Amino acid sequence: MARPSGKIKAKASAKVRRLAHGPSAPEPRTPKVGFVSLGCPKALVDSERIITKLRSEGYSIARDYSGADVVVVNTCGFLDSAKKESLDAIGEAMNGNGRVIVTGCFGVEEDRIREAHPGVLAVTGPHQYEQVVEAVHDAVPPLHDPFLDLVPPEGLRLTPRHYAYLKISEGCNNRCTFCIIPSLRGDLASRPANHVLIEAERLVSAGVKELLVISQDTSAYGLDLKYAESAWKGGSLKARFLDLSRALGDLGAWVRMHYVYPYPHVDDVIPLMAEGKILPYLDIPFQHASPSVLKAMRRPASQEKTAERIRRWRDVCPDLAIRSTFIVGFPGETEEDFEFLLSWLKEAKINRAGCFKYEAVDGARANAIEGAVPEEVKEERWHRFMAAQKEVSSDMLRDRVGTTIDIIIDEVDEEGAIGRSKWDAPDIDGNVFLNGDDELKAGDVIRGKVVEADEYDLWAVRA
Repeated sequence: MARPSGKIKAKASAKVRRLAHGPSAPEPRTPKVGFVSLGCPKALVDSERIITKLRSEGYSIARDYSGADVVVVNTCGFLDSAKKESLDAIGEAMNGNGRVIVTGCFGVEEDRIREAHPGVLAVTGPHQYEQVVEAVHDAVPPLHDPFLDLVPPEGLRLTPRHYAYLKISEGCNNRCTFCIIPSLRGDLASRPANHVLIEAERLVSAGVKELLVISQDTSAYGLDLKYAESAWKGGSLKARFLDLSRALGDLGAWVRMHYVYPYPHVDDVIPLMAEGKILPYLDIPFQHASPSVLKAMRRPASQEKTAERIRRWRDVCPDLAIRSTFIVGFPGETEEDFEFLLSWLKEAKINRAGCFKYEAVDGARANAIEGAVPEEVKEERWHRFMAAQKEVSSDMLRDRVGTTIDIIIDEVDEEGAIGRSKWDAPDIDGNVFLNGDDELKAGDVIRGKVVEADEYDLWAVRA
């Protein structure tokens, strides 16, 4: 029932656990909620929280539109293309069910949603969990037996059992000209460190092998709290990126850092990667490399220093992999700017990179910048960027052939197993294929020898 947005695919289903009522007692009908989750991992976590609350109240999650009493659509509103996909998803839910509640980032544009789909029951904005649950209550009241459904301590998730996203903050203090996230989700609001660790510990206790740390600006974690201490394990823990990373690394699971800005204090976390406490992986949204474009974007503009910092990081942790995202066709971007980006990409040796063609998102200040790039030029530059990144990725993966690596298994079927290395996040990066090895199971962490590589993926055999 779920629809994909970019690389994110989310589908929730759950079996209802009922108490025995005896042969003469009629079994009450469990109210069912359908769920469509679009957008980024942060939105996925929002969906998980809403589902966890609803399941704790006795609701079950419907597998299709026809089996649902009401459908919740968690939307994305970051790009115009995402807004269109959200409107399409709402329309599909209206056609398939007719009773629809809309939430998420696109929910801030309620008038536009109701103009397109006037029959929706309710519209709420991002991370408004209580309002969504109240809207569900209004549409289909919960059963009055509070013991009908049991929810595990870690809550219900839309990801496989062996990995989970761990959100450490909401919002962002940056004011990038292409981004409207602060207007959608507000300024940085960090969770207390012990709250994050309690959730992480529960997830690991439930069998999670990989924690994917997410926020809008992970390396700014705790700034709004003035790095306040909170009680943890008989001591105290500061709400600070380094301290949180070290504490998460003590839980025994893979810890993967997403959406990290290259602030100087990130240097302090690299030794933890070299020690094996957290994964040697950083997802850093550089967006561009040309100083003039970065200045127009209101992003850190010293990419020469950033490239040098990356080299120092790899001196400390040679296995470090860096994933990033870039924008081509930003207003004012010249051919010289774009060529600078390609050269920097190769110099910095970015392991994994996604690329977006600039979209003039409603409300973004970048729309007022002169020098709009024609669509055909954006398209041509996108293809050149992807070709350049393909070459970088291919060269770096070729160096892995013959080495022995750790692999976490995601899927197993009659043809073999599909897993990931420490340098690959689920859904967005590459895979490691173990052809013919069908005796593994999802969540296994094994050692494998790499025998082949292509532009994005590896092939291995058990070591």
